[in-house]
Amino acid sequence: MAERPESVAVGVEEEFHTVDLESRRLLPRADSLLQQLPAERFGAELQRSVVETNSRPFVRLADLAEDLAALRRGVVAAAEPLGLGIVAAGTVPVADIEALKVTPDPRYENMLDEYQVLAREQLICGAQVHVDVGDRDLAVAVAHRIAPWVPAMLALSTSSPYWLGNDTGYASYRTLLWQRWPTTGPVGEFASAHEYDRTIADLVRSGVISDQGMIYFDVRPSAHLPTVELRICDACPLVEDVVLLAGLFRALVLVELDAITAGKPPLPVRPELIRAATWRAARSGLSGELVDPAAGTPVPARAFVERLLAELRPTLESTGDWELVDELGRAALARGDSAARQRAAFLRGGPEEVVDLLVAETRANTEWIPGAGPDRTEVVAMLAGYDAAKDEAIVFDGSARNPYGPLLTALDRIGIEGLRERERQRDEVQRRLGMTFHVDGEDQDRLFPVDIIPRIVAAEDWSHLSAGLAQRVRALEAFLHDAYGPRLAVRDGVLPGWAIDESPGMRPEGRLVPAAAVRCAVAGIDLVRDDAGRWAVLEDNLRIPSGLGYALANRWLAARILPEPAGALPTPTPARAMNALRRALTRASSALAVVTSGPSDPAHYEHRLLARELGVPLVEPADLRVIREGVFAAGERVEVLYRRIEEEDLLAMDGMPEAVFRGRVTLANAPGNGVGDDKALYSYVPALIRYYLDEEPLIENVPTYLCRDPERLAEVLDRLDELVVKPVDGYGGIGVVIGPDASPAELAEVKELIRAEPARWVAQETVRLSTHPTFVDGRLEPRAVDLRAFVCGGPEPEVVPLALTRVAPAGSRIVNSSRGGGSKDTWLMQ
Repeated sequence: MAERPESVAVGVEEEFHTVDLESRRLLPRADSLLQQLPAERFGAELQRSVVETNSRPFVRLADLAEDLAALRRGVVAAAEPLGLGIVAAGTVPVADIEALKVTPDPRYENMLDEYQVLAREQLICGAQVHVDVGDRDLAVAVAHRIAPWVPAMLALSTSSPYWLGNDTGYASYRTLLWQRWPTTGPVGEFASAHEYDRTIADLVRSGVISDQGMIYFDVRPSAHLPTVELRICDACPLVEDVVLLAGLFRALVLVELDAITAGKPPLPVRPELIRAATWRAARSGLSGELVDPAAGTPVPARAFVERLLAELRPTLESTGDWELVDELGRAALARGDSAARQRAAFLRGGPEEVVDLLVAETRANTEWIPGAGPDRTEVVAMLAGYDAAKDEAIVFDGSARNPYGPLLTALDRIGIEGLRERERQRDEVQRRLGMTFHVDGEDQDRLFPVDIIPRIVAAEDWSHLSAGLAQRVRALEAFLHDAYGPRLAVRDGVLPGWAIDESPGMRPEGRLVPAAAVRCAVAGIDLVRDDAGRWAVLEDNLRIPSGLGYALANRWLAARILPEPAGALPTPTPARAMNALRRALTRASSALAVVTSGPSDPAHYEHRLLARELGVPLVEPADLRVIREGVFAAGERVEVLYRRIEEEDLLAMDGMPEAVFRGRVTLANAPGNGVGDDKALYSYVPALIRYYLDEEPLIENVPTYLCRDPERLAEVLDRLDELVVKPVDGYGGIGVVIGPDASPAELAEVKELIRAEPARWVAQETVRLSTHPTFVDGRLEPRAVDLRAFVCGGPEPEVVPLALTRVAPAGSRIVNSSRGGGSKDTWLMQ
């Protein structure tokens, strides 16, 4: 059974009733709404009076909340011109069963024929939470283990006291209607997903249910995905309560996943008691008592929820959810459940007042998360047809994700023509600064491509990334010393000897570096963010990582061409980044120079810029003189060379290896660092963090497979169209083949290359890279992005408060500028 992923995404499906705003009765008009809404986010249910919405999965609850609010905005906006109201509740007080119809679909029509009154009376709506645990065996195990705590989730959501005009006496009468189906209630214990699937197949074969979709357990594993689903809850009028349920359920799942890893048994509670506890929750919601699953005794519902929050606090803090969940939990307990609010409304004005309350609560919360902002004529025009399915800045309805609200407001003020003018200003500034790069085979240098729409990295993301980046560089520094020293990691079985001996980056000159030297003065770590908001390290660059100068220049450009939003957000100044770099490079000596190969180097502009900002000479190898006393340039002693050229070009100089060995000059970065950043070694970095630091990795790796392993090789060749394959010593995107984007001919060619030399190749799972708005021909288009962060090494590595966002061309996932990619200014929030 696999271990749980570090960053666990959560998503929600919500069901909504359609009601007539005049009569306040259910109307079978969902099909009219669905014609106006995107099919990938909105769908039909059994009854034609129900619309279902599907959120994206997200790591951060705040992102999920934005998505849920936007989905509600969408369905409400489609309904109101038709005289319809949208209700998020388990039931609507008044309904005419005879006037309602099932959705015209063969599956639903078969259900009506087979289940009769159960299908006709399925006038109920729920909220379902999905948590991605990464493995179906884990999902099956967790679905059973979590069952004792599920009644509390139901109590928080109870919103169906009325049925066909009558007060049922229950807080959730939907639960009683739901439990009439043959496959509801707590799920049993299964040894594996295979055993679970076999049981489900037996149920289908029995003829009692027609397909896997009719498995309605209170908590169930997905039939196809590695997710576990909470299905017991009523639909919630307040979106805050849905977010609360998502946060609590994910925390419960994480607790049980950790218990599985630790070998702890589940809480021994019989299914009969769980069913009784579910009835108790449905009967009185938060207004009465719940059943303590451990003691089997009644407990006041509010006290039970408070205790549950306290017990889950460590897990909620580990995911960054505690403050939000605690706030939402206290608010839910203070106002009581929806059933109690509905009964109070009924006393004021009967069933019509109840429906008005539910419509108002459902509608009001569409603006709960700030960021939608005022109407933006210019931005709306630029976003026409925008695909936000994987976007980190734009919600599917065109509103802004936090913290992009101020930026979109500023872009609307600038307008399309204003942005075009700023593009012209950008090009003029770049030409004046000489901000260009060279591509082999081209006669003329190109302007370094910079999109004028900046990227924002939220403060909570950057804080987490900074800690993880510093941790990673500490471990890699320890590895570099170990690889050229005692090789303890090999001795202790943390990684195989070939990972060092056969590495393309292993150099005999690496042994010249004094033991006390910092081998990795500046690291460039490439990060990717997926569509759920999950960050991962894609590559480590420990030799001569480029991009810091271009990141600095992008900050200058943004200050000149986007002054309005640029000054409104708290981001570090470029001077702080240069100070961090200066401290790292001058740790050994203040006699520093930047070494370049000259104007022919594609990144010569960056070399000049860095030398100027550091206030040190920019030299070429021919400018250096190595004598017994040390290394000199223009008659001045140089004790640290910040090299922007290959190590061979320096070490080929007479006397340079001896000067390095004797400590007369420090090369930053040290020769031989390539052993620490090839694609094969990358797969072992999490183990190296545990070994050298005795810490768990704070940032995940992308799952990586070494083709030299025969079992992995067979899997890679079989899944080549799903994976990304890379040569172990590749850089700049050279040799990378992205399976889902490759042609059959490209796949066939790389398959033969891998078969011929499997040790030269690795494969990685394809990351669904997040996209970001990019200004193209007067429109905003989504483009895949990554992030290169920079870390200055030493005893306590310092993350440079400056990063380079790289942008892939249209239709591509490769961000390198030499392959047509570009860049963005990056605002790191503090």
